[in-house]
Amino acid sequence: MPEIIETIQQLTNIPSPTGYTAEIIDFLDENLKQKGYQPEKNNKGSLMVTVRGTENQSRRFVTAHIDTLGAMVRAIKPDGRLKIDLIGGFTYHSIDGEYCTVHSAATGKDWTGTILLHQTSVHVYKDARTAERSQDNMEIRLDAEVHSAKDVTSLGIGVGDFISFAPRTEITPTGYIKSRHLDDKASAAILLQFLHRIADENLTLPYTTCFFFSNNEEIGYGGNSNMPPHTVEYLAVDMGAMGDDQQTDEYTVSICVKDGSGPYHFGLRQQLVGLCESQEIPYKLDIYPFYGSDASAAMKAGWDVRHALIGPGIDASHAYERTHRKSLEACARLLEAYLSAPMIGKQPGKQGDIEWNN
Repeated sequence: MPEIIETIQQLTNIPSPTGYTAEIIDFLDENLKQKGYQPEKNNKGSLMVTVRGTENQSRRFVTAHIDTLGAMVRAIKPDGRLKIDLIGGFTYHSIDGEYCTVHSAATGKDWTGTILLHQTSVHVYKDARTAERSQDNMEIRLDAEVHSAKDVTSLGIGVGDFISFAPRTEITPTGYIKSRHLDDKASAAILLQFLHRIADENLTLPYTTCFFFSNNEEIGYGGNSNMPPHTVEYLAVDMGAMGDDQQTDEYTVSICVKDGSGPYHFGLRQQLVGLCESQEIPYKLDIYPFYGSDASAAMKAGWDVRHALIGPGIDASHAYERTHRKSLEACARLLEAYLSAPMIGKQPGKQGDIEWNN
């Protein structure tokens, strides 16, 4: 757990809104190379590590995504404030008052600021309490002396510049991790640390497994175009959504039975449940009604695989999120149990040992 939590802190503090993920991918690439891996980048900028298993004929594909919610500069207002356009599925009120950074494409310089409702001051605006938070009246107040659009452009800031939100990561003495972007950097940290364990302890998996760090999940597509031949099972390690009518909590691993795309594979789900029960891993089954994953994107793309989704329980998803170390531990244990277990109806090593090019 200490290593996973430390990695979460590292990852959440690297800005990576969808479309602006080169820095975090480079971080993961270097981190994995130090452990002896040979990561591969695809044309979209995602990262994959293939771990050779006892059997090569049937493969597993496991993903976590490192892209996050964010925004872009939509327009520069006459008074020097910035209008924004959202990246990812979240609401404007969830970022009201949040610190942010504008990443200038022209100069490479970063400029800090604050996202505010235009009518924020209750001493000036009658509708400060009731105004709808929308693209029309949310803006960025830059931490720079600007009075006009010309002042802003002189800083090198322009339409299309990426905007990242301050993560405000905090670890409490009671075991909670509070931060933006736990979706899905908490799960990415779990995958990364499991890869470290494989290298450090010389572990052998029963099947060749591809670990994929996706960088386009928040906009609806991820790693499915890079799935290698003979992939049989696809596990997305993402977040468990909490709220009314949800069983998911911050102390167990959540197993998704259905999301907005439809049900997940019943047999694979039952295998995950069986692993939890046999190894006394605390878990919850749940439906995420307004949700999609890299695994569900693969199904829409037409891949013939069994797909499943697990993750730590995350409170206040797509806002200022929180989870607990107990949930991270349960998710990490289930991931290891699954990747160490035979596939449904198979015994590892019985299908021959066939070489495939990665």
